[in-house]
Amino acid sequence: MLENIDTSLIDWSRAQFALTAIYHWIFVPLTLGLAVIMGIMETVYYRTGDEFWKHTAKFWMKLFGINFAVGVATGLILEFEFGTNWSNYSWFVGDIFGAPLAIEGILAFFMEATFIAVMFFGWEKVSKRFHLTATWLTGLGATISAWWILVANAWMQNPVGMEFNPDTARNEMVDFWAVATSPMAVNKFFHSVLSGWVLAAVFVVGVSCWYLLKKRDKKFALASVKVAAWVGLCAAVFSAWTGDGSGYQVAQKQPMKLAAMEGYYEGRQGAGLVAFGILNPDKKTADDGENPFLMRIEIPKMLSLLAERRMDAFVPGINDLLKGGYTLEDGTKALSAEEKIEKGKKAIGAFSAYRTARAAGNDAEAEVAAKVLKENVAYFGYGYIKDVNELVPNVPLTFYMFRVMVILGGYFILFFILVLFLSYKKDLAGMRWMHWIALWTIPLGYLAGQAGWVVAECGRQPWAIQDMLPTSAAISKLDVSSVQTTFFIFLVLFTVMLIAEVGIMLKAIRKGPSTASGHSPEGK
Repeated sequence: MLENIDTSLIDWSRAQFALTAIYHWIFVPLTLGLAVIMGIMETVYYRTGDEFWKHTAKFWMKLFGINFAVGVATGLILEFEFGTNWSNYSWFVGDIFGAPLAIEGILAFFMEATFIAVMFFGWEKVSKRFHLTATWLTGLGATISAWWILVANAWMQNPVGMEFNPDTARNEMVDFWAVATSPMAVNKFFHSVLSGWVLAAVFVVGVSCWYLLKKRDKKFALASVKVAAWVGLCAAVFSAWTGDGSGYQVAQKQPMKLAAMEGYYEGRQGAGLVAFGILNPDKKTADDGENPFLMRIEIPKMLSLLAERRMDAFVPGINDLLKGGYTLEDGTKALSAEEKIEKGKKAIGAFSAYRTARAAGNDAEAEVAAKVLKENVAYFGYGYIKDVNELVPNVPLTFYMFRVMVILGGYFILFFILVLFLSYKKDLAGMRWMHWIALWTIPLGYLAGQAGWVVAECGRQPWAIQDMLPTSAAISKLDVSSVQTTFFIFLVLFTVMLIAEVGIMLKAIRKGPSTASGHSPEGK
């Protein structure tokens, strides 16, 4: 591992990866959600034979294709960055982390690439049934792709199914299914994919309301609104449910992240959930004596219920996690951060002693070192932590982004209920105020998704792999200037790609849905 690494290299490497991930997640959720919506529309066409639904599906399919192409480009760069900027990480856990990524590339991506060609170019060349199958398989391929990517990410949050091999200095997979089906992975997959469906539904409703605002393509717009709003409402409700499951997993596996999400410093039984709060900007460290909040409104005992499924359960705060001493579920006492750091240093020292003894052919000493390593390897990553305050993530960022995500999640449920009510019971086509609300809801869909990922990734700092490998030990030994240069190159490149994509999509939207003869599905 790297010693005395320049902290600015860590910051710039993280910034570059965050930049790529943020841009990539602009495109992915819309791809996942549009695949479902256009699949439903084509299914209606298959069952009814109504050409209107064929051309409605083809319009949203066009926007899907534009978005899909740009998403692939950012995704490829993201995977390459593991090797260029995070080579120590790739070496240390490549046997595990690489497996789901390889499956994603071989199985899911090739599945998408195969059927997307049929979906776009096979309308008059294959049967209706085969084309419908290709459309759904394209969406399924994108979803399977998301599954393996999210399995890899979930493993970083909760490393399971592996053992450390001191002979190769690598963590090696011993249980593939434990990695592929961990509760963290399952919850993360459903929550992330459903959030993509919500975004796509918001997008379709917003674009459709633009047509209503411009008093054109009314039949197309109202039909699209109804399909999208039903998808969005179902997805938003189930997203809230899976979000609860994800929160429980965080409480069990990443208690420091949960504490940061709540601005929660002092643990207690029957802990309340902060419904609304303003953090104290003067609060810098866990033990500085400053009140963490300027004001807050709590839901009594709700945090205990969400974290432990019991209203009187003890939930540790940041200070408890650093100082230790509280009783765990198995009856043992929690270790302090200092004790974990000492165990981590002992593990690193034992690993070094094992390697030295093996090189000298001293099997007895190697066996003793291996035993010490095995006893302490769970805290290996703590050996690289120099100050216990490094273990506390950015509390204000995590706290506020969590509330942005939750508040917007609740808003989307109400939004889709209102849209469906107006669509079926009122004249949505004549309600300009609702058209504007729908349009301005589109960027909120993107904001909610990005906020969720900020909570997930920034909330687990300083860890590249929870408790196993901090970011300071995971990066490549590069010149800071080279990382800075590529950061700004990617910034310009991704921004140009985003502007180009938005421009192409706006052009397609302004043109509107059309039949082969150049008319709208309504014959206008």
